[in-house]
Amino acid sequence: MTTTEAGSETSVPSAGGEVGPAGAEAGRAGPEVGSAEVEAGAPAAGVEVVGSLSPSRASDFMTCPLLYRFRVIDRLPERPSAAAARGTLVHAVLERLFDLPRCGRTAMAALEMLGPEWERLLEAEPELAGLFEDGDGGDAERAEWLEQARRMVERYFTLEDPRRLEPAERELFVETVLDSGLKLRGYIDRVDVAPSGDVRIVDYKTGTAPRADFEARALFQMKFYALVLWRLQGRVPRLLQLMYLGNGEVLRYEPDESDLRATQRKVEALWQAIRRAMDTGEWRARTGRLCDWCDHKERCPEFGGTPPPLPAAPPVGRPSPADLEGASGAQAAARERDDL
Repeated sequence: MTTTEAGSETSVPSAGGEVGPAGAEAGRAGPEVGSAEVEAGAPAAGVEVVGSLSPSRASDFMTCPLLYRFRVIDRLPERPSAAAARGTLVHAVLERLFDLPRCGRTAMAALEMLGPEWERLLEAEPELAGLFEDGDGGDAERAEWLEQARRMVERYFTLEDPRRLEPAERELFVETVLDSGLKLRGYIDRVDVAPSGDVRIVDYKTGTAPRADFEARALFQMKFYALVLWRLQGRVPRLLQLMYLGNGEVLRYEPDESDLRATQRKVEALWQAIRRAMDTGEWRARTGRLCDWCDHKERCPEFGGTPPPLPAAPPVGRPSPADLEGASGAQAAARERDDL
C-alpha cells in the first residue's frame, strides 16, 4: 500500500522509535540493524560473486544503458553538480542532527550546521569550490544555492520532529549476495526500529515528489534496500518512507514478501541485461528528459556524438566491471543517494 502526504508530521504505528500519542518513548529495541550480521553481507558457502549492483547503478541502466557504460565501464569523469552537492550537504546536516541530544534537535541547530558542513565537504572535495564563479555573480549564485539548502532543512522539520526519534542507524552500508552470485549493496539514509522489532527505512530526497505514474520507479530504490535487509535479517521491513524536501511531501509504502521477491527477480533480470551488454559490447542509448543534464551528451550517438572505444577486456581474475561502481568521493556519494 502506498500513501503520499504533505505538510505536518504523521505518526506511523510500530515503526520508527517515535514517542507515541501518550508520550511514552519507544526508544531503540528489536534486531540490531548495525550488527556484524548485517554489515558482513557475506555470500553463502560455495557462492562465487559474479558482480555487484547498487540502486544508483541499476537506475542508470534502466534510464540509459549507455549512461551505465560511461559511468561504470569507462568510468568517465563528470562535472560537479550544484544540485548533487546541495543534496550531499543537506544529507550531511540531517545525519549529524541526530548526534545532538534530543532537546537540541531544532531547526535553528540544523541551520547552524550548514556552514560547517559545507566547509567539511570543500575540504574533502576541493573541486566543489569551482561550482560558483568568482565575482558578484558567483557570490549571488552561491547565496541562492545556500538559501535553497536552508529551505530544504527547514522543510524537514514540517514533516517530522527529530526530538521524538532515535534512529537505529544512519548512512548504513548494507550488502548481501544472492544465490546467483550477484552482490547487492548500497547506503540507507536512516533505519528506525520500533520496540516490536518493526523496521522503517527512511530516505531523504532533495527533489520533489514524483507524479503518481512515476512512483513505482521512485520506490524501486527503497524496495532494493528492503530486499537486502530482509535477506540479512529474515524480516520484511514494515515501512518504506521517502521524504521529499523539495516540496514537503512524504511517500510511504508497506512492502510484503511478494514485493521483495519481485524486486529480486527484477534486479536479477537487470544484471542479466548488463551481462549481455558486456558480452556483446552493445550499450544502447535511450533518450529522455534527463538528456539535457547529462555530462556525456556530446559522446552520445543519439545527439551526433561518438562513444570512446570500449576498454580492453579485464584480465582473468580481475573483478567484474560492476564491482568498480563504488567510486569514492562526494560526487559518488551524491549519486548513490539518487537525489536528482
